[in-house]
Amino acid sequence: MGSHPTVEPLELSAIKALGDNTAVNLRNAPTKGEGETLDHGAETQLHRSLGTRHLTMIALGSAIGIDMWLGSGKSLINGGPASLFIGFLISSSVIWSVSQSVGEMAVMYPLPSAFVQWSTIFISPAAGFALGWGYWFSYWITIANELQGVVTVLNYWTDEVPKAAWITIFWVVIILINSWVVKFFAEVEVFSSTVKFSWMFIVIIALLVATAGGASKGEPIGFRYWNKQAFNNGFKGFISVLPTCVFAMAGSENAALVASEVSNPRRSVPRAIGSIWLRLGLFYILGSLMITLTVDPNDPNLFGGSGSNASPFVIAFKSAGIPVMAHITNAVIFVSVVSTGSISGYGGSRMLMGLAHVKMNHKIFGKADKMGRPWAGYIATIGIGGALAYLNVSHTGAQVFTWLSNLVSLLTLFGWGMICLSHLRFRYTWKLQGRNDAHLPWRTWAYPYATWWGFMWCVGLILVEFYLSISPLHEETSVKNFFANYISIVAVVVIWVGAQIWYRCPVWVDARNIDLDEYRRFYADYADEETTPVRKTLAGKLRVLLE
Repeated sequence: MGSHPTVEPLELSAIKALGDNTAVNLRNAPTKGEGETLDHGAETQLHRSLGTRHLTMIALGSAIGIDMWLGSGKSLINGGPASLFIGFLISSSVIWSVSQSVGEMAVMYPLPSAFVQWSTIFISPAAGFALGWGYWFSYWITIANELQGVVTVLNYWTDEVPKAAWITIFWVVIILINSWVVKFFAEVEVFSSTVKFSWMFIVIIALLVATAGGASKGEPIGFRYWNKQAFNNGFKGFISVLPTCVFAMAGSENAALVASEVSNPRRSVPRAIGSIWLRLGLFYILGSLMITLTVDPNDPNLFGGSGSNASPFVIAFKSAGIPVMAHITNAVIFVSVVSTGSISGYGGSRMLMGLAHVKMNHKIFGKADKMGRPWAGYIATIGIGGALAYLNVSHTGAQVFTWLSNLVSLLTLFGWGMICLSHLRFRYTWKLQGRNDAHLPWRTWAYPYATWWGFMWCVGLILVEFYLSISPLHEETSVKNFFANYISIVAVVVIWVGAQIWYRCPVWVDARNIDLDEYRRFYADYADEETTPVRKTLAGKLRVLLE
């Protein structure tokens, strides 16, 4: 960070006296001009041009990708209707718990790579290093997965176009979306998220009508498939569903990354976090319930079956005799897949920027142009992800999907677990150093129960995935299967151990020595925060208070 003047306790008291609504960080801030300071976000050259709706819709949109639309079909085959529904109930509770930790930490520390830097501060530099690079892997793996998902979706209409052509076309689309200004990217995501959620309302109502026998093929379905066989393949079938459910909900934690580019995290982050449980609950819990009611687990057209790779939602409408709805749903899935790929490019570039900021990556990745675009991060993340997507040319979409989703679900669980652990360590440090919880700019009412719930499930599900890797469903135990399904955790452990040796840091940093204010964002409360330059105004008020 360099040598900067520090803020004395009197100045901190003066800042607190101003209230706590408008964002500013004066700790370790070099002077830029009269009354103006540089804070952490400015040092990374990112612009604070996004608002609450951008933060909310990006967080929600990034969690609605290929796995719910397509992957849930394979899970229905493997686990049965009850397993799929319970799996999404569990995953929804976990992501709600993780979101509570994200909210409290992102308001206090809205940093470019967020949970990577939180782990570095509150756990150890080696932990932050392993998390950052592991999570970056998940972003470009997700891009590859979404691009191969484009092929699956478009094959619903035609299989005359070569796979490589579709991958190339939409690889370019993802590049273009990320190449314009950040606000354009954010508006694209707001639009796509709105489309996804609006259509899901219609889908749930339509499939409910179909279940009751109101479709053109008007035979009532009810709980026919639940009564026939609620669980497939016993306990192993049930736990095999969980990785798909986790991967389906991966992405909500991206709210932490976007927080560094919103004008006022204290206002925007809690609103975004507060709405996630309702929207994801509607999308995943009710959506998965409709799938289990309307789709036969033995349908040969389900994704991963012997027929065409199709979404269970599309199959449900085709079976109900509503082909128009099937076509529209497939189009919405297409929008969803491209959107999630684009968000992964955004997230990966910010992850590399944050790693550069804490000197865990080359400094070129820590730079952005005058419009706030980190080009080095974009090129690395989207470039590798797009190249990996060409695996789909020589393998089936279902096979590639399974490989990649297993890898990402493990990295997601590791990331969620580290977010919860960082939150636990933050609160422990806050209390140990004699701070009052009432001084936190935003507090979750669910601490510590939600944080522990999320952390324990993350650890448990990583162990479940280990079991499935050594004893996979419908496959023989082999070294190939183990590494194909568990290599991401193996890689993270190796990276962590290597970083531990390189940095020679303690496994567990001493909470008494953690500087709680170094990267903290302080907030002041006054009416003209939206229109008045924040730093100049606060600096002026601060001088008055100190005179």
